Amino acid sequence: MINLSGIAGDSIVDGPGIRTTFFGQGCPHHCPGCHNPETWDFSGGTPWEEEALVELVKKNPLCRAVTFSGGEPFAQAEGFARLGKLLKAAGYEVASYTGYTFEQLLSGTKAQRELLETIDVLIDGPFLMEERSLELNFRGSRNQRVLNVPESLRQGKAVPETSARWLGEY
Repeated sequence: MINLSGIAGDSIVDGPGIRTTFFGQGCPHHCPGCHNPETWDFSGGTPWEEEALVELVKKNPLCRAVTFSGGEPFAQAEGFARLGKLLKAAGYEVASYTGYTFEQLLSGTKAQRELLETIDVLIDGPFLMEERSLELNFRGSRNQRVLNVPESLRQGKAVPETSARWLGEY
């Protein structure tokens, strides 16, 4: 079960291509200038079964990718890990935003590690107003990184995503 603040179908701003974005409810970071401060409260939102969310994604034949956003997906790591596994099994690319760094997640909880293992691309780090830029693809501030998670896990360190589609070089 995942507690969501919202769902955006046909998103083109949370990663390349047409994707579905799931906004987790609850965030411990409270970044000044946050794009989604309504997601901070852990007591809000609507509970969803992971299987129902996969069926929702499958209804759009143009959607081949999903993004986890927030709130903080890693604050509900067990549910998002289960959803990620189901989506990967169905052939979807899975991306996630997080206010944590990859390094913090590597030493995080078992559930956070399981969630990392279901993700293809991670946009990590807190939003920092002093680093804000409207020129970045899929990021709000320059400190945030777009990471290739499978390669990062293999190497045990953050490895940048280099595919043209994530860099905005279509």
